Amino acid sequence: MGYAAAINYLYGLQKHGIKLGLDNTAKLLFLSGNPQNYFSSVHIAGTNGKGSTSAIIASILQTAGVRTGLFTSPHLVSFTERIRVNNEEIREDEVIELTEEIRSTIEGSELNPTFFEFVTVMGFLYFKRKNIDWAAVETGMGGRLDATNVLTPEVSVITNISYDHKDFLGNTISEIAEEKAGIIKKGVPVITSEQEPS
Repeated sequence: MGYAAAINYLYGLQKHGIKLGLDNTAKLLFLSGNPQNYFSSVHIAGTNGKGSTSAIIASILQTAGVRTGLFTSPHLVSFTERIRVNNEEIREDEVIELTEEIRSTIEGSELNPTFFEFVTVMGFLYFKRKNIDWAAVETGMGGRLDATNVLTPEVSVITNISYDHKDFLGNTISEIAEEKAGIIKKGVPVITSEQEPS
């Protein structure tokens, strides 16, 4: 498999649409050895500024001498932008290798992961292999049922919330905020930006 074939395979998973929920991701991570348990994380949700916040957190950690992963979406130019270690993008040959490995894992199983579920597992496997200490992980959409919410982070961050993905998250700011607040976990500190009253 070449890089173009790997990317075509990944985008072909979009035929599975958007499936909110954690079951697929949790099962695929289990079959992959639960790589998310091998590093500490900061989990970032919100509507505005979550990508910038994720990048800033990763930069601070890296500057402090911590081996740091950054998982973001969507990408601007290249798929490899989504997964970085110490600000270096995953290489194309590593995308190929992980795509083949995860595809092999799901063959013969009942799993039909979505694009984002597959890429989330890819990111976490990559971080484990690169022996990172910390990861800044940005949600894809919402929070409560986002594939990244399998994490138990050291801290959760929620940036500004406004109207987005109303078909999936709700029609009011309160409903959307409730979905994004789904990344809050018992015993895990939460940092949130000041929110505009709804």
